[in-house]
Amino acid sequence: MDDMMPKVSEQAVAEYDAVADALEAAGVVRGKMFGMPCLKIGKKVVAGMFGDAMTFKLPPAPREKALALPGAEPFDPGMGRPMKEWVVIPLAQSAVWPGYAAEALEYVRG
Repeated sequence: MDDMMPKVSEQAVAEYDAVADALEAAGVVRGKMFGMPCLKIGKKVVAGMFGDAMTFKLPPAPREKALALPGAEPFDPGMGRPMKEWVVIPLAQSAVWPGYAAEALEYVRG
């Protein structure tokens, strides 16, 4: 199983940690989803780390905007079909991670 996981760079981990730390005050905790690091509010997953990218659960408008970013794509955790509300945003676009993390938190929290 672990062989299938994309490699993660130190920079990606640092950027992910920064996003996680910023959301801690809102009650977001670190967990695991499909064996990868994720951020949760209650039992619901808000965002995760997939290789050198972050994944976010987003409502339609922000999701469309995110998918327009270079390298971004619908998130497929390896099951052969993308998860409907999820987008993968690569490390090259990590400057937008905190904003999408905040939108994802708002969306998941309802």
